[in-house]
This record gives sequence, structure tokens and C-alpha cells, in this order.
Amino acid sequence: MDIPRQVVSFLSSRGLKLATAESCTAGFIASLISSVPGSGACLDVGFITYSPSGKAGFLDVQEETMNRFGLTSEEVAREMSEGALRLEACCADVSVSNTGVADGHAGSGPAPGTQCFGWSFKLQGGRIHSVTETQVFEGDRNEVRHAAALYALSRIEHHFNHLPSVSGQYGDANEHGNEHD
Repeated sequence: MDIPRQVVSFLSSRGLKLATAESCTAGFIASLISSVPGSGACLDVGFITYSPSGKAGFLDVQEETMNRFGLTSEEVAREMSEGALRLEACCADVSVSNTGVADGHAGSGPAPGTQCFGWSFKLQGGRIHSVTETQVFEGDRNEVRHAAALYALSRIEHHFNHLPSVSGQYGDANEHGNEHD
């Protein structure tokens, strides 16, 4: 299964544009999408915000959120994905974010391979619906990053299909899910 090609086909068929807000994957999600011919029709912008100041300054992630929940948290991933969609120059309808620990030593922080994701969808009236997840991947640093980027892309259509009804705005979106309304 060619996940990037499938995502480009899905987004293009619905006229949707994607934004990425990446920390641990450092642009890998956007790179996978851009490797597909025709991806220019559906990739709007990509942000790499590795540092806390980058997350706060570009994506409006709140310092309080980072301090309270940690950089590797669903709360930070959610604020990253929502922050990308709220930017004035962003024309995307969908955003995906990633923040995590690719390698390192198990200790007081998240286990190596822990990855947090956020998917946000711009609904009618400017409302944003978001879903977050945490997954743990095995492997070395780059294997974790690659697996995380593919996972982030692979869940876009799933979460889209579970959006609350939005008056046919996106064609066949189903009436499911209330994750983080």
C-alpha cells in the first residue's frame, strides 16, 4: 500500500488542502506527500517546529500547555495542528501534527519511540474539529520517524470519515466522533 499516494488521491478527490505541523518527524510527513506527482494540488504548507519557542511562536502552542503536559503530549500535538489551521496565510482544510521522542533512554520522560499526533479539520463557520492519538513505535531513530510520518498520513481519511455531520461540506463525511470538539 502506497500511503502517500492514497492520501494525495483522497485529498485531491475532495478538493482538500493539507498543512503539516511537525516536530519529531521534522518535515518527513510533508516530504512523503510531496514525493507524489500531483501533490501540489493538495499540500498547502508545512511547519517544522522542533523547539518550544518555534511551537509557541509559529503555531501558538501555549507555554502553559508545554510545561504542564510536556512537549511529547497529545495536548501539544492538538495545539500544533489547530495552530497551523488558524494561521492567516494557511489555506488548508486539514492539518496533521506530530511531536515525540524518536530515541533516547527510558527514564522519567516518555518512552523512546513515543509519538503524539493531532489531526484537525476546518469545518463550516471556521470551527475546528481535532482528534489526537499517542502511539509507540519500535526501531532506531529514523525508523521511528518514518513509521510516525506514515502513521500520521494513514489516519487522515479515517478521522475525516468520522467527522461530525457538516451539512455536506465535505461530501460523504459521516456523523461520528466528538473527539475534542
